Amino acid sequence: MTSPLTSQSASPAPTIATELELPRPSKLTLAFWLLMMLVLWSGNYVAGKIALRTLDPITLVCLRLQLAAFLMLAIYFTRRERQPLKLRDVWPFLYLGFFGVVINQGLFTVGLDYTTSDHSAVLIAIGPIIILVLARALKLEALTVAKVVGMAISFIGVYLLETEQGSPAHSPLLMGDIITFGGVIGFSIYAVLGKRVAAQYDSIAMNTFNCVAAALLLLPLTIRQVIHLDWHSVGLGGWLGMIYMAVGSSVAAYTIFYWVLRYMTASRVGAVSYFQPVIVILLSMAFLGERPSRMLLEGTALVLLGVFLAERGRS
Repeated sequence: MTSPLTSQSASPAPTIATELELPRPSKLTLAFWLLMMLVLWSGNYVAGKIALRTLDPITLVCLRLQLAAFLMLAIYFTRRERQPLKLRDVWPFLYLGFFGVVINQGLFTVGLDYTTSDHSAVLIAIGPIIILVLARALKLEALTVAKVVGMAISFIGVYLLETEQGSPAHSPLLMGDIITFGGVIGFSIYAVLGKRVAAQYDSIAMNTFNCVAAALLLLPLTIRQVIHLDWHSVGLGGWLGMIYMAVGSSVAAYTIFYWVLRYMTASRVGAVSYFQPVIVILLSMAFLGERPSRMLLEGTALVLLGVFLAERGRS
């Protein structure tokens, strides 16, 4: 899944019982793991671009999610105290896995094939704005002046992003950005609809059941892609990129995220999300040779400022 840092409201409740009785780590330890989580999620964009050089996006999505589901199941069953899946929640997990994983990660990966990692990171950062719009449409949240101003500033930032190479209508990145934005909408739907279920499961169970639901939904497509895959054409970068996206992003970063949530509020953990587009830009410069333009930097600044104002207006 896309980093849950794009939405503080999407953060599941901290894990329960014995986990809360563990000694509290030092501030330095928490800061270190927050940094690791941020770097792992930021590296997901670079890993995706490298993997897409020799793997088509559909196959990459399928293989990544199947591997992530397998690893999450292994983690889930190694826990002595694990929450069982309630029968009544099978259907909710199916549609949450569809929107939060299949649509979110699927469109993220396909979009990444047609746009830059910089554009992708900035568009995903606008997630809280979309969640706010959906919550308002469902009459779950009222609008305030701060929210409206923040939304307007963020959309101006997106417009600047799309004018980076001239007219937005003729931008070579427009199609990829639209597809990526579709993934943001998918995650936003997941965030709004998943609150009830997230409150009833601990973090590992929630992530496991979401990943498994997505893997099951994609299983027929995965089988088709594997049968038709030209294995000899997939380079080492393709396999390493796919493994990183599954292990580093879907499993390790999420595990760190949920662990940190035991000791910090979701709002504080979510605050580091403002650094993610910046780190993605730096990593893209170092590993992909991408060079951010002035318009991209200005658009990024406006998007993050707008999200900050809108989030402040929710408190």
